Amino acid sequence: MTEITAHHGLFKDTNLHVDDTGGPGRPVVLVHGWPLSGEAWTEQVPALQQAGYRVVTYDRRGFGRSDKPKGVYNYDTLAEDLHALLQELDLNDVTVVGFSMGGGEVARYFSLYGAERLRSVVFASAVPPYLMQTADNPDGPLTNSAAEEMTAGLTKDEDSFYDQFTTDFFSASGVLKVTEEQRQEALALCKQTDKKAALACLEAFATTDFRADLPKVTLPALILHGDADGTVPFEGSGERTHAALPGSELHVIKGAPHGCNVSHAEEWNRTLLDFLAK
Repeated sequence: MTEITAHHGLFKDTNLHVDDTGGPGRPVVLVHGWPLSGEAWTEQVPALQQAGYRVVTYDRRGFGRSDKPKGVYNYDTLAEDLHALLQELDLNDVTVVGFSMGGGEVARYFSLYGAERLRSVVFASAVPPYLMQTADNPDGPLTNSAAEEMTAGLTKDEDSFYDQFTTDFFSASGVLKVTEEQRQEALALCKQTDKKAALACLEAFATTDFRADLPKVTLPALILHGDADGTVPFEGSGERTHAALPGSELHVIKGAPHGCNVSHAEEWNRTLLDFLAK
């Protein structure tokens, strides 16, 4: 466990909580989804560590055990936090895995920093290329009314919102695909989140257009997604990202919900490890 200080933004010193297994193995950095924290990777860290990789997770600013500053939570800021982490730990030849909202940090990183320090990337149940449905993005899976409903629900009653959100997060066709204990663990992580940060990040992942970022992803890429994802539907996100990245690999987990890294951890981990071994 350590702290990385990101020296940028309105509040210059923002401490990010980092968990680093250390060791000589090739580094894999895991970027969590909204509104969780680095602790959401409990099914992945042991498997990666056992395979010999150095595994680094961190809590996004405003979430988990990281500082929760006021101010900007856009993807330039969040990608800069990722860059600060790679620099501070002096990580090179890195595979960055971006889950859900975290896929946005991965895409934006290339626009800001190129392929510096990276070996490959994974978009897992990720929000690119552009979640919001607009006139020039008719295939965006998130309607404006649905986004407004999420914002209103979170604003009105955090506990109720997160309870329903974690249920949907791990459900496929209305059936919960994890144990209630696993859902409660995710719910506890949600409740560590600063409300203003959660709302700002909701707006960021809903409205940020990554279509200009994706062509800059020049490294090997894996798109990993559940075909029953009701939170970030595959057809409007993972499928389009795969099409935008010539040569990228695609693995679709049948019957898997958004939180497929937990519900289908064995298949998810096996797919990631196969990709890392190439």
